[in-house]
Amino acid sequence: MRKTERFPVSGANSLWHVYKTVPFWKVVKNFLVIQLARYTPILGLKNWLYRVFLRMEIGNQTSFALMVMLDVMFPEKISVGKNTVIGYNTTILAHEYLIKEYRLGNVSIGNEVMIGANSTILPGVTIGDGAIVSAGTLVHKDVPAGSFVGGNPMKVIYTKEQLEERRANDPIYRKEIE
Repeated sequence: MRKTERFPVSGANSLWHVYKTVPFWKVVKNFLVIQLARYTPILGLKNWLYRVFLRMEIGNQTSFALMVMLDVMFPEKISVGKNTVIGYNTTILAHEYLIKEYRLGNVSIGNEVMIGANSTILPGVTIGDGAIVSAGTLVHKDVPAGSFVGGNPMKVIYTKEQLEERRANDPIYRKEIE
């Protein structure tokens, strides 16, 4: 189970209660900042916008590709380590509005992580250092450090040890292992 905090609602579904859970003007500001960042090709500017206006923790030299969509209501619950790549059109959520409840959870993405394009990361997930998430993956549970995961539902394709073994003869990655 993901690490989320659950809040029950009564009457209409939880999305109808949205502005009881998060201020309207915060959502407006976050939406504008996220939309500006989604289209800017300047990586340093994106990181600055996220750090200053969304209060996110973003490591140095982290790259958010074009069209990455961050949680518009609770972006401050997302942290990303250094030298990480978040692929094109990836969505990172820190909330879920359901019928009888809403859930909030921190998303922690480690250092030197590669998230493939068109992936979706759900609230309450931790992605360990050096992990690789294949394109199009639904990340619905924690990802072990150094592993290679993919699919929907997500599964471990290679463990850290298997991935190191595969890289042992690769001219680019071999130096990291030695």
